[in-house]
Amino acid sequence: MDGPAGRSGATRLMSIGDFARASGLTPKALRLYDDSGLLEPAEVDPHTGYRWYAEQQLARARLVARLRLVGMPLARIRVVAGLGPAAAVAELVSYGRQLSADTASARALLASLVDELGHAPDEETPMSTDDRRTTPDHGSPVLPGPTLRCAARLEQGGRATQEDAVLVGTRLVAVADGVGSAGGSGERAVAALAAAERDGLLDDRLDGAAALGAVEAVLARAAAALAPGDATTLTALALHAGQLVVAHVGDSRAHLVREGRLTRLTRDHTVVQTLVDEGRLTTEEARSDERRVQLNRALEGGRPAEPDLAVHAVRPGDRLVLTTDGVHGRVGPAVLADLLAGGGDPQEVADAVVAAVEAAGADDNLAVVVVDVA
Repeated sequence: MDGPAGRSGATRLMSIGDFARASGLTPKALRLYDDSGLLEPAEVDPHTGYRWYAEQQLARARLVARLRLVGMPLARIRVVAGLGPAAAVAELVSYGRQLSADTASARALLASLVDELGHAPDEETPMSTDDRRTTPDHGSPVLPGPTLRCAARLEQGGRATQEDAVLVGTRLVAVADGVGSAGGSGERAVAALAAAERDGLLDDRLDGAAALGAVEAVLARAAAALAPGDATTLTALALHAGQLVVAHVGDSRAHLVREGRLTRLTRDHTVVQTLVDEGRLTTEEARSDERRVQLNRALEGGRPAEPDLAVHAVRPGDRLVLTTDGVHGRVGPAVLADLLAGGGDPQEVADAVVAAVEAAGADDNLAVVVVDVA
């Protein structure tokens, strides 16, 4: 669909939708930048208010999109976009140095807080005489060694090779989605996790900070098993004395189903998730954004493992679920919530999830692990 000027043979104009796709911005962002004067349309229909953009504006729009990805404020982007190349380079170098300084300050503060909390006395309620632990939330008793019922499905889907992998251990479950030229990085990572569990790194007597350190050491083994240049997402759940330690990097996900309610325990390490967190994309827009598969963190060969770590209390009746993006990227949130929170044993739930993905096309590898705490 050509704009008004495009039909007259002058400058070719693009609709706001076409311009958004070509520039990497969303229509919502383009309207915001128009209102702020940062990126005004070439023409606006006087009757409908519809915005039209010239092809020559793409360079500026793409610059704005890339600067927003690094978190530069709109006021500073306006300055950079109005400068010549040499002056713009100087401004970007200055901004990068300030980012480094700000990050260093934030890291120092976080390290101080970690040190303080790591040496603080344990305020958890001690075990009662019947050797049960009281959870931090709701106060429901949980056995130190809960009984687990697990099921897993791993399917190749529409891909030529299988890059997803699953692990169902005694106290450790995980899913991975590998990338890399050699292939098999996800499988190598979970094999390293399994070996670490067999070697006793996940001692069930560990608790608190010691359990976190043990899980991080296990993921370091997984990273060491990868060749330089290879990478994988990895989401793992380790059970320690009635507590759940979640270790996560990438865009696979961990979910908790409690009393029929589904809660996501992990945050995707993707460009799009950052945009959602900052309010620049809606959750619905993110589901169709072309950048949704662009990871900004993964477990990589030759680099330290730096997973997100979290501790949660578990209770009898809880259901824990791990999925790779071949599942939650193909099945809508409402459908997935119904499947995971529905009745049935772990195998029935895992089978139902796979069936739903296959009904949606199953164009990617997929992995799902369902764990019920009995």
